[in-house]
Amino acid sequence: MTEPAPERPQESPPLHRTAHARTEEPLPLDGTAYERPQESLPLDSTAQLLTRITAALGTQLSLVSLNGTRRPMHRTPQQPPHSNVSPLIPAAPALVAVAHGSRDPRALHTVTELLDRVRELRPGLDVRLGHIELNEPLLPRTLDDLGSGEAVLVPLLLGRGYHVKQDIPEAVAGAAALRTRTAGPLGPHPLLVEALHGRLTEAGWRPSDDGNRNSAVVLAAAGSRDPESAAGTRRTAQLLSERLGGVPVVPAYASAATPTVPAALRALAARGRRRVAVASYFTAPGRFASAAAAEATWIAAAPLGAHPAMARLLLHRYDQARAAGAPAHETLMNTRFLASA
Repeated sequence: MTEPAPERPQESPPLHRTAHARTEEPLPLDGTAYERPQESLPLDSTAQLLTRITAALGTQLSLVSLNGTRRPMHRTPQQPPHSNVSPLIPAAPALVAVAHGSRDPRALHTVTELLDRVRELRPGLDVRLGHIELNEPLLPRTLDDLGSGEAVLVPLLLGRGYHVKQDIPEAVAGAAALRTRTAGPLGPHPLLVEALHGRLTEAGWRPSDDGNRNSAVVLAAAGSRDPESAAGTRRTAQLLSERLGGVPVVPAYASAATPTVPAALRALAARGRRRVAVASYFTAPGRFASAAAAEATWIAAAPLGAHPAMARLLLHRYDQARAAGAPAHETLMNTRFLASA
């Protein structure tokens, strides 16, 4: 007779779940009681659960001040619409571009275009214009309009001549309430050479002209009796010659210095240079620039004008003056001329 099979004991549910374990919800932050998930928790998750409970309690306690009241949530201050200036950082000094002025209507248009490029490169910067003569606004009027604020004057002048040493300081002295610094003139500087090279290329200078035994350049400048101004022009001519592969670059002047542009052209022709370009070392169109271009026997470049390198150079001189000068709030009038570097 066959014995009946022994009954198998009823198995208990497993204590551990090895797959598809439900992730516990963190402790609610609204103060309600913690609800245990419907499914049984694995025993080996107890430490993790305690860690999460502790972290959640810490978050809740951080919102309660010592007197029992709830702390406000930290929020980043919002800037007003269309504002690029932090309320914690004082506004930068205004940039006052100081132009010579010209009876040629193209000059004012060119300078305005240049300053628009500066504004594009430095949004939010207060950029203003003042003229030494011939055009409005004149520099004293521009400085008066600034009142008792701060300004960095950037001469749109290529050398350290009379206007930089006399006219600009006199205008600054008349604005006693304004805190100012004055940057050095634009030249000499590699960015000027970049602009000169760009204008020559636009006029027809080709890479094959670089280092060519038949090529040369006359660097036509306004001219000055100041030896520092003349030295700066010679330095710019040297830098441009290096940029053009060593072709001769001869400074020549429209007034107050020699040689003149026609004389420089004749001298280069006598040396066998048949492809002689006239580079315009003027910031804007005017009588001198037009007269120099008219003497060209081959190509004549346009004035420096609103070339992108010029806008970068203006901001470089502005930043240089801010970095090198003493803080503007230390004196009512602190005028510094920086070395042309």
